[in-house]
Amino acid sequence: MNRKRELESSLLETSRESSILAVRSGREAVPAAVMKRAHLEKLQLCEALERIADTLPKVDRLKCLSTANAIVPLLRNIHQYEETMIFPAYEAALTSRDANLASTRRLRAEHVEDECFAGEVTEILLAIGHGETVENAEAVGFMLRGFFEGLRRHIAFEREHVLPMIGIVD
Repeated sequence: MNRKRELESSLLETSRESSILAVRSGREAVPAAVMKRAHLEKLQLCEALERIADTLPKVDRLKCLSTANAIVPLLRNIHQYEETMIFPAYEAALTSRDANLASTRRLRAEHVEDECFAGEVTEILLAIGHGETVENAEAVGFMLRGFFEGLRRHIAFEREHVLPMIGIVD
């Protein structure tokens, strides 16, 4: 039960805390610590979405609302940090090795896709949270799983390829 409360608390505080991901006390945050926290928050979001998908059609409406309210701000803040701090460092590391930049172009495109998909997931979760009946639990579950599995793949790629190239070991 404590783990559940911690996750819900983390998701509710995410939008406030994520806004300070890039800057702490007027100085740049340590990228390794920021990325570790960002990945942890995204994985906690994935866990919350997976629990919702697993309990469909009977879900905790409050959990749907709290999760829905955290998704978009969390992703936007993390994506902004990655695109302004992490990806330029990665591109610089690749450029020095005469590699092409297709990976960062793809990751940036995934950010756009993830944020669009996040908006759709948010709408569904808000509707459920406000009492709308889940007409097709299988379709909603499939949608949630598609979203969080994509986030997990993105994190895995960053951990395996991007972060080690810029000297961040997870």
